[in-house]
Amino acid sequence: MATSEFVPQPARYAVFVDAGYLYAASGALLLGCSSRREYRVAAEKLIKALTSHADSQLLGELLRVYWFDAAPKRQPTVDQRVIANLPLVKLRLGNLNAQGQQKGVDAQLRADLEALARHRAITDAVLLAGDEDMLPAVEAAQRYGVRVHLWGVEPTHGSNQAEWLVWESDTVEVLPADFLRPYFTKAKVLPVPAGAAAPAVRDAAAAGRTPAVPSPSQVFAGRTPAVKPSHVAAGVRAGGVPATAGAPASPATVAASMNSTAAPAPTDGKLGPDRDSMLEIGEHVAQKWLFERGRDNIRDLLPGPILPPVIDKELLIEAEKELGGSLRPYQEARTWLRDGFWERVYREFGIGIGKSG
Repeated sequence: MATSEFVPQPARYAVFVDAGYLYAASGALLLGCSSRREYRVAAEKLIKALTSHADSQLLGELLRVYWFDAAPKRQPTVDQRVIANLPLVKLRLGNLNAQGQQKGVDAQLRADLEALARHRAITDAVLLAGDEDMLPAVEAAQRYGVRVHLWGVEPTHGSNQAEWLVWESDTVEVLPADFLRPYFTKAKVLPVPAGAAAPAVRDAAAAGRTPAVPSPSQVFAGRTPAVKPSHVAAGVRAGGVPATAGAPASPATVAASMNSTAAPAPTDGKLGPDRDSMLEIGEHVAQKWLFERGRDNIRDLLPGPILPPVIDKELLIEAEKELGGSLRPYQEARTWLRDGFWERVYREFGIGIGKSG
């Protein structure tokens, strides 16, 4: 055995985060929510806060953050892609099955923790988790001389961490609600107006089937629309109808109007999504496209602000998936959606853009 293996290693630590536990416990504590669809997480800021806190508690340098989460068929979401691109952060994905259960996450966490301990890559490990399945990995890491510091989320009542896991860890700390609160916000959703059923509901009705009743997270919650953006595409009136009646519709006017003749503004007094929500979703979709299609392909869309009709439709579909309902009755909301998309694209390429009114 090489003598170098007996040389004391410099202090170095890694942070292991079970995102499923962190999100579920924080959502319940801060917002009383049981589903991720009901809230949004500023993950990048949260990770920075966690690493800063670890730096204040431990000696040595950070090796990296291991972020363990799950996604259907292990296909990362927009937020997970953002996390994967952060410096010194390693995204590990398990599978999220149809019942909403995570598969393979615990095994990946255990494997990484044991491997780093075995190779003496770390002297300390911060483990933000609560499942008793973590216990074998904690014991193995400790056998290699690694100190394990267990972090938890303040429970709503009792404890949200396995008792044996708490006992076996070298130190235990509970993150209070005030520490986590800045990074969790309730999702903004709005009620679907009468006669504006989502596509799946319309299709079911046409086929004579009884559509499934949507869950509370799949409907919108009322909010007063903000002022209309000032830079509506040239040649299109605020209502989304081409300015010159009877003139042939170009791709630009088709993209801007979003089939306005088939989707009139609601007249029943129901209110659509608010501007901030649509800008945020537009930025999320742009971020996803930048990751999936690359900067070179997105550059082809410049200078904007008119999207090709096919891509404009993709944007609308992605936004409706985020909201869980149809945007077709809300011309103004679709305009804000495009504003958010272009703001993210312009920022990526360093192009100045005016804010919507």
